Amino acid sequence: MRTIDLRSDTVTRPSEAMRSAMAEAEVGDDVYRDDPTVNKLEAYAAELLGFEAALFTASGTQANLVSILSHCGRGDEYIVGQLAHTYKYEGGGAAVLGSVQPQPIEFEADSTLSLAKVEEKIKPDDIHFARTRLLCLENTRNGKALPLNYLAEAASFAAAKNLRLHLDGARLFNAAVKQQVDARKITRHFDSVSVCLSKGLGAPVGSLLCGAKGFIEEARKWRKMTGGGMRQAGILAAAGIYALTNNIDRLAQDHRHAELLTAGLTQFEALAVENDPAQTNMVFFSAAADTTAALAEFLRDRNILISPGKTTRLVTHLDVHPEDIQYILAQFAEFFSFQRRP
Repeated sequence: MRTIDLRSDTVTRPSEAMRSAMAEAEVGDDVYRDDPTVNKLEAYAAELLGFEAALFTASGTQANLVSILSHCGRGDEYIVGQLAHTYKYEGGGAAVLGSVQPQPIEFEADSTLSLAKVEEKIKPDDIHFARTRLLCLENTRNGKALPLNYLAEAASFAAAKNLRLHLDGARLFNAAVKQQVDARKITRHFDSVSVCLSKGLGAPVGSLLCGAKGFIEEARKWRKMTGGGMRQAGILAAAGIYALTNNIDRLAQDHRHAELLTAGLTQFEALAVENDPAQTNMVFFSAAADTTAALAEFLRDRNILISPGKTTRLVTHLDVHPEDIQYILAQFAEFFSFQRRP
């Protein structure tokens, strides 16, 4: 029996059609800018998201890093969420490699950053302080799509405070599909946007950074400096093109599967299941630590992988099928039936 992996949407594998596109890709040396497939991907992404230019990067971490380094100089500061990916999960790259100071603040319950709290953290124009240059948002965050009106407010706020505005849009298209809007309705508010191709879109490798031409030229230099000159990268870019042209609309299926999982898990009294209308492809529940550990082991023996924790996250993606949802819920039911037996 095949394994159902709910640990993340990064575990997806390229389809046969995507593999065929990769095998047939025309390639060149991207450092010389003559890989036609990379050039096609970057042009397509820029047009799709409403920017002048785009840059293909090895990962979302690299895309966010070169964005921060392009917006900020040594001794500058960026404001970011306390649990944001760019701050917590990317190795402190901006501080280590660019001497850019992060100023984290707590997220609100809806995964936004309070603009009033952001304003409190902006440093005065004074030689004693780092210069606040950038505000970073994340969409989706913990699977929640940020409200569209909030994005407009954040853009107006950033402009008034002379801040650049970057979006870690690793799952940007999940937000757009959830809110039933063109992705440009989201990206139009930002100076730069990163998008991951290797999560719900199903490509094996890569992310994109979009912005103005001058900004992307600066980011290209930082990409080279951080080891991102990938030469015949068209093989990977072909997967990205396939992902953007075939796998965006189908994200709605992942959202539906997450809804079904959420509804099904609420029947188990031992689980406290989060239910948020802004949620896309993630399910969160909490339980006693010994229960969660035992559950993970029980499910693993039945070819279902989860990452247990104080709060456990289940992520749906293109390799999770409708019949899998039924099987997963049946295994949860079997586990809790065992728990109740004397």
